[in-house]
Amino acid sequence: MAQHIGIVGCSAEGAALCYRTICVEGARLLGPHAHPEVSINTPSLADYVACLERNDLAGVGALMLASAHKLAQIGADFLICPDNTIHQAFAHVAPRSPLPWLHIAEVLADEAVAREFRRLALTGTRWLVDSAVYPDVLAARGLACVRPDVAARDEIDRIIMDELVCGTFKPEATAFILGAIERLRGAGCDAVILGCTELPLIIDDTNSPLPTLDSTRLLARAALRRAVGAAPTIPM
Repeated sequence: MAQHIGIVGCSAEGAALCYRTICVEGARLLGPHAHPEVSINTPSLADYVACLERNDLAGVGALMLASAHKLAQIGADFLICPDNTIHQAFAHVAPRSPLPWLHIAEVLADEAVAREFRRLALTGTRWLVDSAVYPDVLAARGLACVRPDVAARDEIDRIIMDELVCGTFKPEATAFILGAIERLRGAGCDAVILGCTELPLIIDDTNSPLPTLDSTRLLARAALRRAVGAAPTIPM
């Protein structure tokens, strides 16, 4: 029997895309219309944003752990979080978690290695891009991580937080992010990390100047494999 997947949600659009991917693609592993049991717990995004704005990673971790305990109580076997930014608090979460996790950056790094990418452009919120979440994980695998310039970071952050997380998708926003990716291609990057779980809603391999690493769907697919016994979780 497939394991029960617990989703620690943060923003609605990212959590919804992760959930849909698990449910739709589960049939490839389990048969028509089948997917593992999935439960989601999502505190108010405003609570996460308040912690991030004051750089309170312990507070972010406390919110994640509250979700983790609720999901454990209803029978989840392991956890995922389809939000890259709040993985900054993972060091606060892992030692006290009631369940094991798949880490979104670790999953993406595994895919980058498998596809033989070497120099990855990073897109996402300013909180994520300024953090060590991806650089540390990628460096451990011998991969380089390249950030957009400061002006591009600020505008991409604005697009994500003011538009994408609210379900607003504007052509000019897509064009701006594609321009930033093109400049990163010019800087020698061979793939781009869609490091905000809303970015795959407007950017993919059909319009990106670089091959995309879709953190949302990669995490969902790793969770599917784990649920049917085909992939390890991070031990606690």
